[in-house]
Amino acid sequence: MMLPLLLAALAAQPAPRDLIRGGAAWTSAASDGVSSQVAITGGALDLDYDFAKVSGYAVARRALPLDWPANYALRLRIRGTGGVNDLQIKFSDAAGTNVWWVQRRNFRPTPDGQTITIRPRDLEFAWGPTTDKTLRKTVSLEIVVVRGRDGGAGRITIDELTFEPLPPPVPLPPPRASDPRALDGHRDTLAPLRRPLTIDFGGRKELGGLTLHWGRKPATSYRIDASDDGRRWHALRTVTNGDGGTDPVRLPDTETRWLRITAPGAPDLAELDVMPPAWGTPPNAMIAALAKTAPRGTYPRGFTEQSYWTLVATDGGGGSGLIGEDGTIEVARGGFSLEPSVIADGKRFGWADVTATHRLRDGSLPMPAVDWRADGWSLTTTLVADHATARLLARWRLTNTGNRPRTLRLRIAVRPFQVNPPAQFLSQQGGVSPISRIAWTAGHLAVTTPAAIAGDPVPVRTLYPLTKPNSVALRPFTQGALADDTTVCHATTVEDPDRLASATLDWERTLAPGETLDIPLVIGGDTTPTTAAFDAAETATAAYWKRTLGTVAITVPPSKQAVADTVRTALAHILMSRDGPALKPGTRSYDRSWIRDGAMMGDTLLRLGHPAPVRAFADWYGTKLFGNGKVPCCVDARGPDPVPENDSQGEYIHLVTQLYRYTGDRPALARDWPKLDAARRYMEGQRQSEQTPANLTPDRRHLYGLMPPSISHEGYSAEAQYSLWDNFWALTGYKDATFAATVLGRPEAATIAVQRDQFAQDIRAAITASTRRFGIDFIPGATSLGDFDATSTTMALDPAGEEARLDPRLLANTFDRQYARVMARTRPDATWADYTPYELRNVSALVRLRQRNRANDLLAAYMADRRPAAWNGWAEVVGRDPREIRFIGDMPHAWVASDFIRAALDLFAYVRTDEGAVVVAAGLDHKWLLGTGSSIKGLRTPYGTLDLSAREAGGTLLMTIAGDIAAPGGFVIPWPLSGKPGPARINGKVVQPRDGKLHVMKSTPLQIEWRPLR
Repeated sequence: MMLPLLLAALAAQPAPRDLIRGGAAWTSAASDGVSSQVAITGGALDLDYDFAKVSGYAVARRALPLDWPANYALRLRIRGTGGVNDLQIKFSDAAGTNVWWVQRRNFRPTPDGQTITIRPRDLEFAWGPTTDKTLRKTVSLEIVVVRGRDGGAGRITIDELTFEPLPPPVPLPPPRASDPRALDGHRDTLAPLRRPLTIDFGGRKELGGLTLHWGRKPATSYRIDASDDGRRWHALRTVTNGDGGTDPVRLPDTETRWLRITAPGAPDLAELDVMPPAWGTPPNAMIAALAKTAPRGTYPRGFTEQSYWTLVATDGGGGSGLIGEDGTIEVARGGFSLEPSVIADGKRFGWADVTATHRLRDGSLPMPAVDWRADGWSLTTTLVADHATARLLARWRLTNTGNRPRTLRLRIAVRPFQVNPPAQFLSQQGGVSPISRIAWTAGHLAVTTPAAIAGDPVPVRTLYPLTKPNSVALRPFTQGALADDTTVCHATTVEDPDRLASATLDWERTLAPGETLDIPLVIGGDTTPTTAAFDAAETATAAYWKRTLGTVAITVPPSKQAVADTVRTALAHILMSRDGPALKPGTRSYDRSWIRDGAMMGDTLLRLGHPAPVRAFADWYGTKLFGNGKVPCCVDARGPDPVPENDSQGEYIHLVTQLYRYTGDRPALARDWPKLDAARRYMEGQRQSEQTPANLTPDRRHLYGLMPPSISHEGYSAEAQYSLWDNFWALTGYKDATFAATVLGRPEAATIAVQRDQFAQDIRAAITASTRRFGIDFIPGATSLGDFDATSTTMALDPAGEEARLDPRLLANTFDRQYARVMARTRPDATWADYTPYELRNVSALVRLRQRNRANDLLAAYMADRRPAAWNGWAEVVGRDPREIRFIGDMPHAWVASDFIRAALDLFAYVRTDEGAVVVAAGLDHKWLLGTGSSIKGLRTPYGTLDLSAREAGGTLLMTIAGDIAAPGGFVIPWPLSGKPGPARINGKVVQPRDGKLHVMKSTPLQIEWRPLR
């Protein structure tokens, strides 16, 4: 009955539609700095492109109305020349804002060509504001080549591009096996494979692989073949070193009617599971499926629950390893991992069987440790990036904590997994890290990874254990499917076609009570150092970080020590996340450099006395500007990105101007001026483009004179908006350009000042119009939406310095609401899902709004979300349920680290640039002033170095202000204690407060004794 229905449906379906010829003409387009040309030659579409030295894209586009059925096949025959880039096929709706696409990353065209078939499961919603992402109707088609690994120039030619509506899929009958016991689900019923086992699916079936459950007599070798007609067979997979048990066999992108399994020796097959397509691609899906059914701890935590980690690298990014909260070490960016376990009394203890705690050397140095505690023993795992060589130094110390001698075995497993878990993606996909070959020779282990897949630029990485292991076992995936068993494999080399090879190194000792087994291991390089050299490198690296992180010294009461420690660690996170001159927010998911992040990290580094990385970043980024003055939002190995994010120009201007403020290097500012002013002129063109009569009408007045809409704010990635984040950064750019022009004596200074003032007035008018349009009583995140986003609004206060010129009612309401939102999360019955710790900027905002108690409440709430707390770092995303799997971005996230540092430093002092004044101790509440109080020494400002100490004694504030600082607007000191402030003595002279503040125009040093009003 089913066959006639299928034949009737096939007869009724329309013929495939040719999408190349007929209808609207093809046009070409390209991003800034990229050239493209399109032509129809002999019925084929040619797209020529040249990426030159930039990132970006080349597009062939045409209008093409399409109604999409539930089932279809989109086929293209593509050939060409050129390097490895990304290929995208995109369809857009009538508004052009909702897009569906297919991406083929790392696509290399060949002269002979290939055919690509796209099914409904392959075409995904890319972006857009719609909530209904179902693909129903589109009106345009784009073929896009996106700059990938190689870039360069090339051509793609599409000979055939057809769209074929298909009838709904007909359910296949249950599969039939030549021995039905193989599919009956009863594993106690064995099916000896005396002859090939053949399975007929009754029609072409998509599958992702097989899981073979072997019985008492397993197959050590077997072959899997496929056929579409039952006569002509082709091999899918050959296994030559199986060990029985359960064999997961990935068969990605397989579609066939028949399968055949052939094995010599009549082995026992208890059951065969046919796995769905998603199981086979990518490898993470298979491992996740295995982890769900395996005992907890068999696979890395990240496959079944959220995990956390921290970065270990040199200043400048060398080494770049990770260590996970469970003690697992990732040996390189995208590389494999080293996972410890301990065998005690015949039982294996892994991460799921112990109590783990965390620490940093001296509480703040980026030299992390994981301590395991179990009954009668402990294990400490440490990881250090040698400052001198950038080699990673791993160490395990297994200690007998009992009261009797004990035989303990330390096992270090080399596993094809990153510490970066599978939920992480963007620049790099977390999870599996392929290992194709492992060799043990001459006392070291050489691990080969397919570098293009793993993301590791070093295809062979060598491990040097400085203590010889008792045993070494090497395994392909088919031997135990990564199970960490006690079987010793004596092979010295293993090659794995699954690219999931693993190894274990074991050290066994009988330890007296209190005795420790010390196992140092060096990762990378080409020589084996001595244990003495290993120890010396650890000591030298610690000394380097103490010097580097100690440029600003902070002393605080014990209750605030975590803040001071985290300032130092967060500075290390910024320095370690660098890649040469490039300041980056992270090393895995965000392995690229944004001007936005770099400008804000630059402010942090300048305040902490590290101008050299900021200068290097500004010089490097300045070479990436487009010829028209446009500043790329970000730069990576492919070059500058052309996506318009309209905060970028203001951020670049701010970056180079701040360098002058902190270093006084006028020649450098003069060298930067042509690029600075080009960015300002590009920005001015953008501003004028929105000064249209249409935007002066009542329903669009909230858009007049602003920067054009963009997606610089992540919340607006679905549809570009008139983001005030962009506009406050642009206003900062105008202000800093005016300052720079004045310093350099440029004739444009007066003109830029007029532009600055007009723009500031337009922003304020747009805010007022937006509040009326949307009926809101706060400053919106985007004037085109009327949405709430106080974290964006913080830019109005710093760096834009607009606090005194914004509507005070709207400003107060904005941050009242933000405070309530954050504090609501701390309630036990809170139902929030997640947030981004960029919100730390709100601490600084509340300090500037003279709300020190609220600022400290927020800081405490955000500090509680460091994970693990002792490692002093935040991910980009914090979830309410710490074990719910989600994308959390890089951890640590260097931009978040810089937001935290600025918030912490602002408690001690911040600059009001427009007045040239320094506000001192505005965020220090009574808890900071207890006992010996708090001090900061060496804090940099545009006016010199500030040393500050403050404490409370019997209700009196005792403060010292010193350093070489000479602020033209003097010092402003708000009263920090309870009660009303009385007169103060400054260097013995009585001074009266005004509005609860002292305004001091004297030079340092200043000795201040300030009593409450009696």
